[in-house]
Amino acid sequence: MTQTITPGAAPAAPVRRRRVRGDGVDLAVYEQGDPSRPTVLLMHGYPDTHAVWDEVAARLAARYHVVRYDVRGAGASTRPFGRKRYTFDYLMSDMRAVLDATAPERKVHLVGHDWGSIQSWEAACTMPERFASFTSISGPCLDHVAHWTRRNLARPTPANLKRAAGQGVRSWYIYFFQTPVLPELMWLAGLSRPFSRALELGEGVPPRDGHPARTMPRDGASGVGLYRANMVQRLRRPRDRRTDVPTQVIVPTKDLFVSPHLVGGLGTRVPNLSLRPIAAGHWVPRSHPDVVARWITEHITGVQGGPLTASESRALRRARVDRDRRAFDGSLVVVTGAGSGIGRATALAFAEQGAEVVAADLDLATAQRTAELAGLVGPAGHPYGVDVSDAAAMEDFAKSVLHDHGVPDVVVNNAGIGMAGSFLDHTVDDWDAVLGVNLWGVVHGSRLFAAQMVERGQGGHIVNTSSAAAFTPSRTLPAYATSKAAVLMLSECLRAELKGKGIGVTAICPGIVNTNITRTSRFVGRGAEEQARSQEKAARAYALRGFGPEGVAKQIVNAVRDDRAVVPVTPEARLSYLTSRLSPRAMRLLARFNAG
Repeated sequence: MTQTITPGAAPAAPVRRRRVRGDGVDLAVYEQGDPSRPTVLLMHGYPDTHAVWDEVAARLAARYHVVRYDVRGAGASTRPFGRKRYTFDYLMSDMRAVLDATAPERKVHLVGHDWGSIQSWEAACTMPERFASFTSISGPCLDHVAHWTRRNLARPTPANLKRAAGQGVRSWYIYFFQTPVLPELMWLAGLSRPFSRALELGEGVPPRDGHPARTMPRDGASGVGLYRANMVQRLRRPRDRRTDVPTQVIVPTKDLFVSPHLVGGLGTRVPNLSLRPIAAGHWVPRSHPDVVARWITEHITGVQGGPLTASESRALRRARVDRDRRAFDGSLVVVTGAGSGIGRATALAFAEQGAEVVAADLDLATAQRTAELAGLVGPAGHPYGVDVSDAAAMEDFAKSVLHDHGVPDVVVNNAGIGMAGSFLDHTVDDWDAVLGVNLWGVVHGSRLFAAQMVERGQGGHIVNTSSAAAFTPSRTLPAYATSKAAVLMLSECLRAELKGKGIGVTAICPGIVNTNITRTSRFVGRGAEEQARSQEKAARAYALRGFGPEGVAKQIVNAVRDDRAVVPVTPEARLSYLTSRLSPRAMRLLARFNAG
């Protein structure tokens, strides 16, 4: 067997191979790591072999005793004759034989992918006493699928019918495999090459020696028996399968064969359940081995009651399926400009939903007050003083958050300043000040924290505070409106780039909101007394409008939850946004009026 090791990584533990007698077949078993340590059993899918786990196994072997085997009919294991010898009864007998040979008289941690997960569900439900934990990837329990399908069809709403039909389309190969002889002939005639090539290209998985296995044509032909022996029977007459084994389901949201919606209602049959969505395709053990190995380790450590970092503890809380769980339990949320106004309201809104908040502001004292308030309604908050326009300061801030708290799940780049006056009265310093905070602050926050999110590989969300001014030209707001329009376009560009990595990006565009920005905004080209009068006049007008920062914060929380792209918040913002799309000329005419 050939293994691919990441450059610079520690050498993989050597692989020990032996044969174990299953129920009428000889099974090729592969072990790595110290047998005295907790055992992790990795089950492969169809038409894979144990080699699909090479990268993950290499990462786990430093900490665990890792066991894999080629299931009957695959790889170096022998091939039984007849469809009946692929039923779950035979598969469970094989698994028991491997467990007895490699980890006798102790519970193991079970991990399954694709068909390996399907048969692992059977094991976790029928012999739970053998397992300390279970991780399922891209392979649901067939009985659960049947109940899920019946539940959706029994309530034929458009959404339910769409979900059921979507999974039906993804499962086209199951129907095809019920036809006699033809599937076997196609595998033997060369189907394996276009099949594996399509997955490699579609999911960005580079080919390597050992996977797909050279035996794939025979494995594919033999493994058709798995579908013929089990699928129709279980889908027609599902059983009430339940398990108390602590279970986490890793949900690749781009899987071509398994719909993410299949986890719906699973908590009623699996009381100790965690869900881990990831923006990945079917071969996630190959495409994201670091993430998969890390999640398996976190799950096992949590089950065993071992030591966890703050970041790992949050991740487990976030994944846990619990009726009493708040929307952002276990999430780390960073908010800049959090010392007052929209920033403070946003920090408190996320804290109320269970998030651990990092409150950052140029004024450390106000950030400390926000962190204190957040701790009264949610987990303890963490204050930081930082100038978002300072690239070096933001670098240090992002590193400090990573070191002290881990990678944030949500970042709200909210810090901003106001400035009004004619274009000709704006100096270069005025432009530097506005763009430094309103635009460069967003650029710094997005760049630094997005890089952390991408490296972690678990998704996230970035919210950038723009403004209705971004699509409402005004003769009195040239610098401010320009900065906010740039934030809006930056957000759209980021969303296009980061969507494929599971990271959402939202531009929030408030209109007239009653915050203290009116009292701190500069009115350029005016003397001190006239500027004070302009600030007071703007403050009164915004106060009469009566829309507080809490309304914006609520929309920010909802935008993250629903992954919305552009959110005009107030009625006037929505009207301006609609008008700018339908009649830009009307907006240009309105821009001529002096609002100052």
